[in-house]
Amino acid sequence: MKQRGRHRRQKRGKALRAFLAGTALALTAAATMISASQATVSKADAGVKELAGSAAGFRLQERLVPQATLDRLSASMGKPVGVRAVLDDADRSLRVPADCTGADRSALPVVPVATRAYCWDAADTRGWRAGAVTTSGDADDDGHWGEQRVILAGWTHDTGKAGRTGVARIAFVNADVPAHLTYTWALLTVPVDGGRDYRGLPSAVSGLVWYQGKLLVTTADGLYVYDLHRIQRATVDSGRVGKVRGGWSAYGARYVLPAVGSYQLAGKTPRPAAISLDRSTAPDSLVASERVAADSDRHTRLWRYAFSSDPARAGLLATDAAGRAVATQAYETKTTGVSGVLSYGGNWYLDRASETRDGRGTLWRQSSREAQATECGSDESNQCWSGRGGSLSYWEETGEVWSQSGRMLYALPLSSVDRALDDQG
Repeated sequence: MKQRGRHRRQKRGKALRAFLAGTALALTAAATMISASQATVSKADAGVKELAGSAAGFRLQERLVPQATLDRLSASMGKPVGVRAVLDDADRSLRVPADCTGADRSALPVVPVATRAYCWDAADTRGWRAGAVTTSGDADDDGHWGEQRVILAGWTHDTGKAGRTGVARIAFVNADVPAHLTYTWALLTVPVDGGRDYRGLPSAVSGLVWYQGKLLVTTADGLYVYDLHRIQRATVDSGRVGKVRGGWSAYGARYVLPAVGSYQLAGKTPRPAAISLDRSTAPDSLVASERVAADSDRHTRLWRYAFSSDPARAGLLATDAAGRAVATQAYETKTTGVSGVLSYGGNWYLDRASETRDGRGTLWRQSSREAQATECGSDESNQCWSGRGGSLSYWEETGEVWSQSGRMLYALPLSSVDRALDDQG
C-alpha cells in the first residue's frame, strides 16, 4: 500500500476534527453522570524499568502456512477479495450515543471523556464478548487504506457446547463518515487438511494490530497472522464453520479470514496478551504486554519487536535464520491486571482492568522516571477509565486513541490523556 505525505493527512483530517469538536460536549455530559469508584492506587511504586540484556529471552517461533495450502483453499472458495470489497458489502450500522442505552454509555471513560463513541446493536452482539481494536492508522501512516478510513474490531463467542470453546470474528467498519459507521463481519479461521477445509479460531481475541497488509491477532493460543489481501467469501449462511453441503459457512459471517501464519512461544517467553503499534520508533515496532492477575505479586513484563524490512515479508516480524522473532527491548512494571498497552513518544499507557465486574478501570501513563494515573471525582479516585478495559490503539494521523468497552466503541485524543495527567501536577 502506497504511503502518502503528511500534508495530505492534515487536509483530510479537517472534517473529522470538526466532527470531534461537535460531539465532545454531548459525551462529556454523559460521562459526568457516571460515578467513579472510591478506590485509589499508589503512584510511589509504579513506572517502567528496562530489563537490560533480557530482551533476547522474549522469542517467538514463526510458522507460516504453506502457499500450496492457501492456494488450495482459494481454488475451492473462489478468488480472494480485499478490504474495499468487504466494506462495500457492509450490511449493518453502529449507533451514535443518543441512540445507545444508558447502560451501554456507562462503559465510557469518566476522565478523560470520549470525543467519539458508538454502540453495537445488542441483537448483533448478544453472546459475544468485545475484544481488541485496530485501525487503518496502524496499517498505513496516512491513516487510510487506499482511500478509506477503516476500523477493525475483534469479538469472541462462547458457544456453550462441549468440545467447542468458541469462535472469533472481526468487524470491518467503514469509518469514512464519522456520523454514520457501517460494518460487516469476517470469521477468523485456521486452514486444516492442507487447505481442504478450515476451523474457527477457538480462543478469545485479546490484541489486534493491522500493519501494512497483515493483521496480527493475539489469543491464549499464540499470535496469529492474517493477510488482508486474502479474504474469502462465505457462500452458505449457517451456524456451522467450514466446508458444508452447498459451499462454505462462516458461523453467520459473510467473509472468512484464513490464517497465513502464527508465532508460537519459544522457551520461557511470556505469552503476548495486549499488543499495539508504536509509530514513534524508527522503524515502527510492535509492543506487547503479558497478562498478570490484578492481585499478583509478580511484575508485568512489556516488550517490543521489530517488523521485517523485506518487501516480500511486509507486515511480518523480523526473524533470524531460524525463523525466530527476538524482542529488541524488554521492560517491567509493578502495574498488574493490564488489558491494554500503548507505547508512544517514550511513554507507556497501560489500561488496568477493573478488579470487579461492575467497577471501573485505571489508565496509567508511565516512563522510567515517573508514573501517573488519571483522577476523577472529589476524592481523586484513579478508577476513571472504561467500565471493562480493552485494548488501546493510537491513530497517529488523527491523534486519537481507540478502544472498546462492552458494546461501546470509542475514541479520544491522546493529547487529552496527557493534558488530564499534566493538570494533576
